[in-house]
Amino acid sequence: MMKKIEAIVRTSKFEDVKTELKKIGIDFFSYWEASGIGNELTREHHSYRGTIYDTQYIPRILISIVLRDINVSKTITCIEKAAFTGEVGDGMIFSYNIEESVRISNGARGEASTAGPGDKS
Repeated sequence: MMKKIEAIVRTSKFEDVKTELKKIGIDFFSYWEASGIGNELTREHHSYRGTIYDTQYIPRILISIVLRDINVSKTITCIEKAAFTGEVGDGMIFSYNIEESVRISNGARGEASTAGPGDKS
């Protein structure tokens, strides 16, 4: 079985997350800038160099990783620790079941398509 992990993390913590994922053998994933509105209870406006910005809109990165079940727990724990600041708005992690995957370059299917150097049998 395979899982997809989506993690929304602060942009300021992305390099930490990437570094820690590499340490546990997770070195292939997609990411992009994300926008959204969270459950932050306070809405503050700050000024920086004459520009007013709203702290409700914290810059985020959405990370998407498809991996084998054997790697799910350690990957979630890794992201959780690396993305933690202790402040409201640290992000969220979601896990989904994946029905099928195909590696286009060699036709590998299922778990074989997502296997990488950090995987264990």
